Amino acid sequence: MQDVPVITIDGPSGSGKGTVSRAVAKALGWSLLDSGALYRLVALAGRRAFISLDDGPALGQLAGRIGIQFGSDSAGNEVVWLDGQDVTRAIRTEEAGSDASKVAALPVVRAALLDRQRRFAVPPGLVADGRDMGTVVFPLARVKIFLTASPTERALRRYKQLKEKGVAANLAALSLEIAERDRRDSTRTASPLVASADATMLDTTGMSVDGVIGRVLEIARDFV
Repeated sequence: MQDVPVITIDGPSGSGKGTVSRAVAKALGWSLLDSGALYRLVALAGRRAFISLDDGPALGQLAGRIGIQFGSDSAGNEVVWLDGQDVTRAIRTEEAGSDASKVAALPVVRAALLDRQRRFAVPPGLVADGRDMGTVVFPLARVKIFLTASPTERALRRYKQLKEKGVAANLAALSLEIAERDRRDSTRTASPLVASADATMLDTTGMSVDGVIGRVLEIARDFV
């Protein structure tokens, strides 16, 4: 883990870290870790196995044995498989995001996924997207970024994303959901959402996606 350069990009829901992380990884030719997807997969597997999302021991065991694979289709679009089944759309719903936030609060699940996340660090480098990448998973990362934005802007971004995908969405409901996820993620006892002391803080409110990507690449290229 220490020999492979790692850039961590953390932040709350809707801060743009997923979009930015993918673009930065592509620009550098590095691997990508979407840690949020792992928790979404555990939550989905738990629901399919009729396991309560507050049953830490059962979900922890499940997290250690489920088959997870990330890839892309012929058009270059992301594809995610759970035990051999394409679940790409299933894990990107608002319900899946809410479920992931609940599962991520369970210490046993976080412990079960820790080594799995660290194995994503392969040459030539890794961009790790999440909420505790710089504080817990990759504390020795060369570059640590913490993205944020106003709650109003984060809700609006999510609303636009869903509408573009043809998914019905309610802006007021999204605002409430994001506020609840912020509260849950920042107050959990296991790896709460918090900026690493050595992270570069970047408020993306009012910034374009390209502007944020460019700024992160500027910061990254000073160190990698």
